[in-house]
This record gives sequence, C-alpha cells and structure tokens, in this order.
Amino acid sequence: MTEPSRLRQYGAHQKALVLFDLVVTDLTALRWEPSCQRLVSQQIASADSIASNIEEGYGRGSKRDYAHFLIIARGSAHETSGRYERLKHWLPSEVISPRVALCGEIIAILTATILKLRSQIEE
Repeated sequence: MTEPSRLRQYGAHQKALVLFDLVVTDLTALRWEPSCQRLVSQQIASADSIASNIEEGYGRGSKRDYAHFLIIARGSAHETSGRYERLKHWLPSEVISPRVALCGEIIAILTATILKLRSQIEE
C-alpha cells in the first residue's frame, strides 16, 4: 500500500476532511455577517488545521514527529468543537450537536493513535 493511500485510510484524517467540508457549508451563510466574519475565518482555519497537521506529521516519517503533529491536530479539534458551541447564537442545535460529536470522534481517534505511537517510541 502506498504512503498517500495509507493516510487516506486513517479514520481521523477521513473524518477531518468531512468536518472541514461541513464547516465550510455550515458557515457560508454567516461569512457576510459582520459580527461573525472573524469567527467564520477562525473556524475554517481550525478545521483545516486538523487535517493539515495530520498530513504534515504523517509526512515527517518519524513516530515522534507524527505524534507531535497529532497532538496539535487534537488541539485544533478541541478548538473547532468549542467554537461550534459558541456559534449557538447563529447556528441551530441540529447543526452544532453532530459537529461537536464528530470533533469528539476525531479527538478519540487521535488520542488513541498518540498513545500507541508513544508506547512504540518508548520500546
């Protein structure tokens, strides 16, 4: 299996790509709302950061570096989740709840992978 296809099969990466697309869709209507422009920009950036850091860490080639970038991706997933909760003033709960749940799934996968990589590094 080639390196790029292994990355594409990683569940956290797959879910991060889905989340990014959902963020863009969810926030498109808010991009012209003056009070939301910064929130929209930051939410798109944090969602992008999840997938980007998984990709960058994977591309580094060392387990230590990969774990480090997954930690950063996990932080971005927490950020994205928290901002969704703060967007309750503009988005319906029917949108927010599944997005927060998706962030939670990503966080869980990343955490499990980080723990696995750390145990392999210590061996």
